[in-house]
Amino acid sequence: MATDQSAADERGEQVQYESRLQNGALLMALAGVAFVGYGVVFLVLDFVGSGFELGVSTLAGMTSADLNPTVAYYVSHLHVATAAFIISTGIAVAGLSWYGVRQRLTWAWATAIVSAVVGLALALPMHWTGDTFTHDWVTHLGPIYLATVVFIVGVVLSYRGVQTT
Repeated sequence: MATDQSAADERGEQVQYESRLQNGALLMALAGVAFVGYGVVFLVLDFVGSGFELGVSTLAGMTSADLNPTVAYYVSHLHVATAAFIISTGIAVAGLSWYGVRQRLTWAWATAIVSAVVGLALALPMHWTGDTFTHDWVTHLGPIYLATVVFIVGVVLSYRGVQTT
């Protein structure tokens, strides 16, 4: 009887890990899709918006039209490149999470984490240093912070499921 109970407990625990794995992988993939969306908005705003990032409407009171054309083009060039890397990181995170983490591939789980962490660790600290231009913190960083929280919850949920064979 005790053996049957422990086998049932083990099966129940395995089901719980599987559920957490699937939910965690889903949250990680959704965060990757959110990263893609943030990058697309970043890209679109460069061409049809203010010419600046999300949450930034002017630089020292100047619009992109007020800037030297060469400087404005250079800013646009950087925004397009940044958007491309945000989008490509989001695609990588979503794909690794959806197809790899759900299959319990530890390398996919770790690579998704490293991809997101490297991008965020390099980009976000710049926003906490000397404020030389004004921006709306909620619209500028809110979406990426929200996606990051969703991603972290997914990472934590999926951890045990990835570790369990």
